[in-house]
Amino acid sequence: MYTLGINAVFHDSSACLVKDGLLIAAAEDERFTHIKHGKRPIPFSTYELPFHAIDYCLKVAGITLKEVDHIAYSFNPHLLVPEDEVNQPLTYIPFYPSLQTQAEKEPWNNLFLSSILNAPAQLVDGYPHHLQKRFRDCTEKDWSWHYVEHHLSHAASAYLPSPYMDAAVMTMDGRGELATTTYNVGQHNELTRIGQVNLPHSFGLLYERLTTHLGFLHSSDEYKVMALASYGKPTFVKDFREIIKIGSDGQYTIENENFVERFGLPRLGEAPFTGHHFDLAHSLQLVLEESVLEITNWLQESTKQDNLCLAGGVALNCVLNGKIRARGRFKKVWVQPASGDSGTALGAALYIDQQEKPTSGKSFVMNHAYWGPEYTDQEIEKFLNWAKVPYKKMLDVAEETAQILCENKIIGWFQGRMEFGPRALGSRSILASPIDMNMQSRLNEVKAREDFRPVAPVVLEEDAAEWFKEANKSPFMLFIFDVSEDKAGQIPAVKHIDGTARIQTINEAQHPIYYQLLKAFKEKTGVPVLVNTSFNTLGRPIVCSPQDAVECFWTSPFDALVMGSFLIEKEYERKDYSNHSYLQKKEAID
Repeated sequence: MYTLGINAVFHDSSACLVKDGLLIAAAEDERFTHIKHGKRPIPFSTYELPFHAIDYCLKVAGITLKEVDHIAYSFNPHLLVPEDEVNQPLTYIPFYPSLQTQAEKEPWNNLFLSSILNAPAQLVDGYPHHLQKRFRDCTEKDWSWHYVEHHLSHAASAYLPSPYMDAAVMTMDGRGELATTTYNVGQHNELTRIGQVNLPHSFGLLYERLTTHLGFLHSSDEYKVMALASYGKPTFVKDFREIIKIGSDGQYTIENENFVERFGLPRLGEAPFTGHHFDLAHSLQLVLEESVLEITNWLQESTKQDNLCLAGGVALNCVLNGKIRARGRFKKVWVQPASGDSGTALGAALYIDQQEKPTSGKSFVMNHAYWGPEYTDQEIEKFLNWAKVPYKKMLDVAEETAQILCENKIIGWFQGRMEFGPRALGSRSILASPIDMNMQSRLNEVKAREDFRPVAPVVLEEDAAEWFKEANKSPFMLFIFDVSEDKAGQIPAVKHIDGTARIQTINEAQHPIYYQLLKAFKEKTGVPVLVNTSFNTLGRPIVCSPQDAVECFWTSPFDALVMGSFLIEKEYERKDYSNHSYLQKKEAID
């Protein structure tokens, strides 16, 4: 039984394919279209479906859309459209809402909902022409279509692929249909909701508002606010405690404050940062942490569970996650690596699969996030020859790459299946040595990022606790830990201003060549840590294909690119490349 999961409503459009309870493939549409987040979360883009991501998933399974049994769409419009209106032939949409004397609060809501209700028809005949191979000749009767509530999709993505049979499950994001936060209990692959917080009260939307106020792009740059917070002081804690009010039973309210009146004029995007901006970010982050920690403690008391599963955009706040794990009452915490909206495609698909074929045991545990496209050495070499890119085939990828890193060079690292979710985890990464204290600023320059942005470390799983205080398995880079004081001087590039680091741990089973590279670097330097940041530049998604990687490499000041077994360096003109494959073939042709 094939179940296709689709996320398409707001942003981070994505698709995944589940076969009999097992995940086969998952990817965000942005990686194929090169449009960051797939699209902006506005009513006029709701109709856009992640056709490229769907096509990739079908390709991996070797099937066409017609062969899919169930389609799970991670939003339920019937929670917002009265039943007596669903079948009406016409609906009201204003031409110019601003000219109406009594304009609706959400004038484009009908357009938004119409796009969702017509998604099955759009899937049948709205696909791009070049993807017709796997989409053509379909009808809406070829599968069963399921609308799955947005936060149920988040909850399912957190619980069903987690390592726990019994757990409390909490979801927090900007918004769903009605809910912004939900509390659930997961037992024997079933989810029971015990509470929720509805719009307009939303931690996610509050964080988005401050993101905008600080001159960043909302629904995109919230992680920058989290990074900015480390530089500030709790100057505005009292203000945010007045805005956020925690009630009983997990309830909370968010006052709809006028930020300009309370905090002054917003920062323009190109303006310099001041202490005022740092303090705003710090204060909201601190109050968010104390508020959510209070709620998670209530949830543990109410459910008596030892395990907690998290999803939703707020769960991408690794500083918050670290506080929940270190100071909360749950013994274990698991966070869905694709906690943003992209992960709802996975949750919806797993939920429908479980409903159609109930099982009491775990058939799938998400031990890694490598579910995207991969390319063989043969495919990579074919592209390099076609593009006339000089290259060298390495005999020992880990050993030779480790040596380049020891020379303090920055490399693009392209290996295996692409990651699902927003984090680069060693398949589409930029890697560097953490030993040079200037590496953080070098990488921010390479990627055209703000200079306050930290870079994150990857560490051998068996060495994590020695280099980072109380660290244990953290394969998805979703928790922060303090850098061990006796090791900090050896890895200054990855130590943030507050002494923490957002770590990724790696073992050989998760990603063999990545693990072997860390081992080789450790043998040469005594340091089992590398800097790992995403393989992309400002405003662009993480690279997906060899062509994406080469284009990014040649238009950015990296030193080397390692794709599969192949090495491309920008210093080739100063070296003897007579034994390099492309040049050998060119001479033979000449």
